[in-house]
Amino acid sequence: APMFLSHGDGARVWDVDGNRYVDLISALLPILLGYRDADVDQAVRRQLGNGVSFSLATELEVQLAEKLVELIPAAEQVRFAKNGTDVTSAAVRLSRAVTGRERVAVGGYHGWQDWSIASTPYQRGIPGAVAALTHRFGFNDLAALRTVLEAHRGEFAAVILEPVGIAEPAPGYLAAVRDLVHAHGALLIFDEIVTGFRVAVGGAQAHYGVTPDLACFGKAMANGLPLAALVGRRDVMRELETVFFSGTFGGETLSLAAALAVIAKLEREPVLELLWQRGRELYSGATAAIAGAGLSDTLALGGLPPWKILSVQDHAGGSRQATKTVLLREMHARGVLIGASHNVTAALDDADVDVVLAAWRESAAVVRRELDRGDLDRRLGNSIINPPFQARAS
Repeated sequence: APMFLSHGDGARVWDVDGNRYVDLISALLPILLGYRDADVDQAVRRQLGNGVSFSLATELEVQLAEKLVELIPAAEQVRFAKNGTDVTSAAVRLSRAVTGRERVAVGGYHGWQDWSIASTPYQRGIPGAVAALTHRFGFNDLAALRTVLEAHRGEFAAVILEPVGIAEPAPGYLAAVRDLVHAHGALLIFDEIVTGFRVAVGGAQAHYGVTPDLACFGKAMANGLPLAALVGRRDVMRELETVFFSGTFGGETLSLAAALAVIAKLEREPVLELLWQRGRELYSGATAAIAGAGLSDTLALGGLPPWKILSVQDHAGGSRQATKTVLLREMHARGVLIGASHNVTAALDDADVDVVLAAWRESAAVVRRELDRGDLDRRLGNSIINPPFQARAS
């Protein structure tokens, strides 16, 4: 796999050795429109001439906040930050302050802070007292969430979950979660760091028609510039006047200008429709390649078309880690930069899609051949992928 990239353009990136790839990582999902999008770049250059960070707020903060209130169902007030962990952590702190409770139930990956990572195996450096306040529940399992809440009745400040990921919510699930959380006197937080501006302009909450109390946005909203937003009910958000949530660069203007340019483009052009279309094309072709290689029990892609997540299962011929290693190695060799998902950008063109699907067909055939030979883990010939951290099971 390439180690260092030098530049990008559209849906493609180049490594420092001059090799070109169709990029399906997309900087871990912030690249929504594509690299070097002309409208975003122009907005950033224009604002750069006026300054970057200021001693007081700027009009850009007001303009973007008003736009988010207009577009996102949960947004009545807005606060800005720089990354997803900032705003998910702010949402949890705010919920604890409003409810006077300390426990939080988590349904996915919500950033690297203690309260979130405490629910994963990556607990080194986290105080036990903090870890004891975080409880994990499975997605689409309302009974599991009910059991968690009942086990400490009256002690939960919030439930936070990604509204869609490797699996779509079952019909009625999100609404049932909302009702259950409210019945227990807690707040519902949607982590839309990934899904915001990718599933729909207003996020998955707009797509599924379920409005949380608080919601967290980031990644794609500024097409690669660092920006995140906490939005929510006015009566809850107003408590931020006394709940400390601050950052030096929350009002940095280049990212705000980029976000306004992104939203203007989303409103002006069929960007979301293109994301879904390209996502369906990639999913259909990849699934056909997987089936054609007889690997449907081993490889799969789940979730919505703009963000299809790869899952790999153990096979008699090799472990899932070895299988994934071969798959990614072969995809990279064929000019496709891919990690754990199809992170679709609107800049993908027909030629890019052809490259990706050809790579899927050829790579799946290689995986099939290697698994048929057996003992893949021993024969691999290079190190097996063993990531130090996995945000989601794959």
